[in-house]
Parts: sequence; structure tokens; C-alpha cells
Amino acid sequence: MSFDMVRLWRKPRTVETARSPTLAAMPEETETIFYYKRGDPQLTQETVLGQSWLKLAYQCAGHGFFETLVFRSSWLSRIMGMYCDLRLSRRRIRTTIAELEIDVEEFHDAVDSFRTFNEFFTRRLKLELRPFDPSPETIISPADGRVLVYPRLERDRCVPVKGHAYSADDLLAGDAGRFHGGAIAVIRLCPADYHRFHFPCSGRIIENRQINGHYHSVNPLALALGVNVFPENKRAYSTLETEGAGRVVIMEIGAFGVGSIAWTYHGDNVEKMGERGFFKFGGSSIVLLFEPDRVVFAADLVAHSAEGHETLVRVGETIATATSGK
Repeated sequence: MSFDMVRLWRKPRTVETARSPTLAAMPEETETIFYYKRGDPQLTQETVLGQSWLKLAYQCAGHGFFETLVFRSSWLSRIMGMYCDLRLSRRRIRTTIAELEIDVEEFHDAVDSFRTFNEFFTRRLKLELRPFDPSPETIISPADGRVLVYPRLERDRCVPVKGHAYSADDLLAGDAGRFHGGAIAVIRLCPADYHRFHFPCSGRIIENRQINGHYHSVNPLALALGVNVFPENKRAYSTLETEGAGRVVIMEIGAFGVGSIAWTYHGDNVEKMGERGFFKFGGSSIVLLFEPDRVVFAADLVAHSAEGHETLVRVGETIATATSGK
């Protein structure tokens, strides 16, 4: 089977990030995603794989049969994942690197050593290029990705600039208890990003849980159309007891095209920047959920999020400081 069936490799237009019930009437020149690169005051326009097909899928879906067929079942994502595990898929590696302008100098292994697309997609980096602050007071980004932060859940609801509001209870599929009124960071990974993820702080895992769900895209297009992505999608999380930040939930959210969420860590005691796992092919997100008054997010992330814009960060960069409950 050829991956051309879903055209995920075509270089598309970018997509709209403003609130809108439909994209049908939006002029094409406004269909753009802008984000900040950390330390750069200018907005950057994002290149998105498969935008035109994603837009068509949600426009045609009408929240009916087509949406159920594509986004509410796993069959297409599984087929895509199977293809990416075939040797045939390696022919798309260099094309994707060129289209997304991925820096091969960061790769731990040579490009020609990847036998399949998923080996490239789940590649390791030279981690010396991702330094981090080891002190227990800092919370680091668990992945390379685009971050939105919500410093406090008012009335236990996260109200994003785009899309449906959701609560800690929605995310955890149950009574979130001590996380009511807490804080959330959402890290969105794109196909261009390094897709291994790490622990944002040290601590002891006291709970693991897997939650079945759908396979909606985490692209801002889906949010702009009002799709309730995070509480509906397949997800997995751990609750971590930490020294400075109290209990922290680390959640991986699957999405359209994600073949699997794989955990690679061992044991209950984990270290900051230790590898936690990886996503196979597709866009995906990581959510960090904190108890009330236990962390203060970095000022630049707060300011950009208040504007409705994500900030591109790298794994290991500090995104918050623990307050130890003071």
C-alpha cells in the first residue's frame, strides 16, 4: 500500500488558528498557524504536513460517518503505522527531511542507517545538544514541541483560545481531586519534531493508566473546528510524586496517524530528563497537569499563551519553577 493514499507527504498550506465553526468560508490566505520560537520576538509560520487533506476530512465529516471512519477508529492510523514499519517507507525519509527542514546534525545516527520511516521518526538525538537544569526546583519540557500554558484552571475548566473547554476530570476520565484549580501545560509535537519524550522532573511513579479513545488530529485545525480533542483521544498517563512540585501528571495523547505510544522507562523511581518513551508516526501531544499553587510558568510562555500563540521549546528547556507549595 502506498502512503500516497492519504497524501501526508505533500507540502501543504498552513491552517487557521482563530475560532471558527467551519473553514468553508475562510479565505485561503488566512489559513495559517503562527507560533513563537523561544527567544525570537517575531512570529513564525508553521509548515504542516497533510493540511489540505486534514481540512477536507473535517469539512466532509459533518460529525458523521466519515469522521467516525477516519478519526474515531484506529484502522487508518494502524495501517499508516504498519506502512512506516516497512522497508519500503524509507524512501520518504530524505524527502520529509527536506520539506520540513529538519536539522540532521542533531541526529544520533546517520540518516542512511534508518531502515524504515518509523526508525527515522523515533530517532534519537545527541542529547548533549539538549542541556537542562538538574535542580529539583525546575520543571523542564518533556519534548521538543509547541507549548501553551494555562496557569490556573478557573472553576476547574481549561478554556483554550481555540476549541472546547475541558477539565482535569475530563483529561483523567474521573475525579481529578487534588488537581482541581491547578495548572496545565500542553506540548504539541509535529512530524518534524524529535518524537521521544522525557521526564520533566525527578520523582516516584505512583499510578499508571491507559485510556482508550479516538484519533482526532491535534492540529489547531481540529481545535478551530470545535473538536473536543484532548478529553476524547486515546491517552496514557502517569502520576509522579515529586520533591518540589507535589504530584504531577504526565500524559501522552495519541492522535491521527499515531501508530502507538511506547513507554521505555523501567522502575518507579525516575530521573529528570530520563527517557520516558516515544510516539510512532503522527502528530501528538503531551499534557502536564500540576496541583494548585505548586508551579510558576516561565513568563514568556505565559505571555505568548495569553495571546493564543504557542511557543516552540526544546526538550530540557525550563518551562516552570516549583514553589514547594509556598
